[in-house]
Amino acid sequence: MAAYGTDDGFTGWLAEQGYTLPDDAPAPAVLRARGSAYVDGYERYWTGQRTGGVMQEEGWPRTGATINCTGAIPDDVIPPAVITASYRAAWLEAETPGILIGSAPSAGNRIKRQRVEGAVEREFFDDGKTEVGGGPAFIDSQIDGMLSAFICDTSGAAFMWALGGC
Repeated sequence: MAAYGTDDGFTGWLAEQGYTLPDDAPAPAVLRARGSAYVDGYERYWTGQRTGGVMQEEGWPRTGATINCTGAIPDDVIPPAVITASYRAAWLEAETPGILIGSAPSAGNRIKRQRVEGAVEREFFDDGKTEVGGGPAFIDSQIDGMLSAFICDTSGAAFMWALGGC
């Protein structure tokens, strides 16, 4: 099971952030694998290609990758931001199981109308399901921010993908 970072690194990151894992959370290695798979979902927008080719399990390290479209990233490096983003995704998955694969409650699954105390009713705006690439998706602005430095797309497609438009 491939995953960015280490269990000790993940545990340290949790402590630095003041987070704890729920008692019923999967093992850190399992959470890191899920977080890493989520982070690798951004790969289609990253510069360069996998250093180890198609047999490489994770998206990093990469050959020809850049930071902010200009600075070369060495072929044997996994940027700390990628590891940190995978840790955040792992923690989010521990807090809300299924959120990374779109099976947790999302904007499209909110209550639209609810009757409270007999005659009192309240209604909420229902903006439909959040979708990216045609399926349910979860988007975290902190993870997006950490990974945006590795995207060099002047067409705006990556931004539209994050908004659910592509």
